[in-house]
Amino acid sequence: MNEQARRTIASYTTCQEAARAVDHPSDQGFPVERVPIIGQDVRLVEQVTGRMGQAGAALHGAASGALIGWTLGLLDPVVSGLRLALYGLAFGALVGALLGMPVYAAQHGRRNFASVSFIQPSRNDVVADDAVAEEAVQLPTELPSRTSTSSGAWKSSRPQGGPAVT
Repeated sequence: MNEQARRTIASYTTCQEAARAVDHPSDQGFPVERVPIIGQDVRLVEQVTGRMGQAGAALHGAASGALIGWTLGLLDPVVSGLRLALYGLAFGALVGALLGMPVYAAQHGRRNFASVSFIQPSRNDVVADDAVAEEAVQLPTELPSRTSTSSGAWKSSRPQGGPAVT
């Protein structure tokens, strides 16, 4: 695959800030498909949301089973598809709950908690293909500045014209 040479236009602490910074040039017709947002120094965060016991395992299994049963029931093209989906929801919840408890018990207390995992970058770089980088630097954005920039209107926590990204 042929990699484009790219230049960092701005860096932001959050992905939402970077997305807002790209949104305004998009509204002005700028070819934003040539301006990716790249998360740097990515880490996996697992946020523990609470303890998991027999009841929680059964509830989690019931919810998963209900979703699967509902979805499979909706796939029936016949008029009775909704009724079949409701039966699938109830049956899936029952089977999911009955399977969730022994699976939990088989873990013998390991991972005795519920959690949500997500990826978190330390910064989000807005980069542009070299062919459009100069034009991108000149476009105004509406994101408030955290630090002043030397040229152009992209507001970022890092000066423009950073290292090339390939």
